[in-house]
Amino acid sequence: MTGERYGWVVVAAAFTLMLVGFTAAYSFAAFFSAFEGEFGASRGDIALVFSAAAFLWFLLGAPAGMAGDRFGPRRVALLGVAFLAAALWLASQAGSLAVLYATYSIGIGVGVGLAYVPAVGAVQPWFAANRAFASGLAVAGIGAGNIAGPLLAAWWIGWFGWRGAYQALRLFVLLLGGIAALVIRQHPTIAAAKGPAAGVTLRLAMRTRAFWLIYASGVASCVGLFVPMVHLAPYAQDAGYSAAEGVALVSLIGLGSLLGRFTVGALADRLGRVPSLVAMYMGLGVMLIVWWCTTAWWLLAVFALFFGMCYGGYVALIPTLVMDLYGGRSVSGIIGTLYTGAGLGTLFGPWLAGVAFDAFGSYDVPILVAAALSFIAGFCVLPLGRQKIEIVHRGQ
Repeated sequence: MTGERYGWVVVAAAFTLMLVGFTAAYSFAAFFSAFEGEFGASRGDIALVFSAAAFLWFLLGAPAGMAGDRFGPRRVALLGVAFLAAALWLASQAGSLAVLYATYSIGIGVGVGLAYVPAVGAVQPWFAANRAFASGLAVAGIGAGNIAGPLLAAWWIGWFGWRGAYQALRLFVLLLGGIAALVIRQHPTIAAAKGPAAGVTLRLAMRTRAFWLIYASGVASCVGLFVPMVHLAPYAQDAGYSAAEGVALVSLIGLGSLLGRFTVGALADRLGRVPSLVAMYMGLGVMLIVWWCTTAWWLLAVFALFFGMCYGGYVALIPTLVMDLYGGRSVSGIIGTLYTGAGLGTLFGPWLAGVAFDAFGSYDVPILVAAALSFIAGFCVLPLGRQKIEIVHRGQ
């Protein structure tokens, strides 16, 4: 099977790799209360377990992407699946929060980092006219993991306890992730091509204004992007709702994310990718203000769904915009390097939100700061709409 037909196989494999990786990551919301009870830790300290993992997977996106460009996504993704499975097994044995930092945070961070960026990058060169749509389908695996992770973990915690739930997640990751990693493949023209026609190198991309505008938008938006992933469930419990209702809200973010990835990419192919990205950032800010205004469950559900849609659309559009701007030669390396900016925001956002709650007994300040930074992210990428896409044709 060759050409765009195999590209859809690559899309399915990338979807599955992101499904298993982010199921392991976003299941964290379901374990939050168990960790509070087991280790007697503050919310800031517990949130740091997730923040550190997310920071690592974004930080490792750059070397993982470059490794994917050089060695192909299959080898790198297989290594990522191995790290994910090992992390879940070791986390199930943790006797303290410090051990979770050393096992879950590092292992999940490395595992997702190795699987995520090479898989996203592998999809882009297989498509032209439908690139944003295909990219959206692939990264929909993140949204599916956002839905499945908390729900599966909550179900397994009820049956097996939190330690047994991590063992069940390990088997899930090994089976599905291993198959997907074996199937994914780099586009043959990218593996063989050399010179300007193949696209721009990472070094040259980093010398462009567009690169740093996208980078700044990632830092700003991701300060608040993962705050509800970690804190929405305990926020709901503080408002008087059950743990199950809190976890359901986090899963609604995943549902919205899934819808956003399926719909926004196809619309962006027709309406313009830069205006669509600006709209996603602005939507995140508006939805965060909705969260700040309410404790009503139905309105929190509306927030979660539409916040997830904007998040999903944003994640679908960034890799496609990179391919538009720089071509396929170093697409995974460029995407991964841009994601280090997102990692900086992710490291501090959920952790500082937890610290703020511990200090003030409220999430008001972190939610409002996150909203303001989302609006700033939109203004960062707005100038790209006035720039000719495909600067790769300028040569080297």
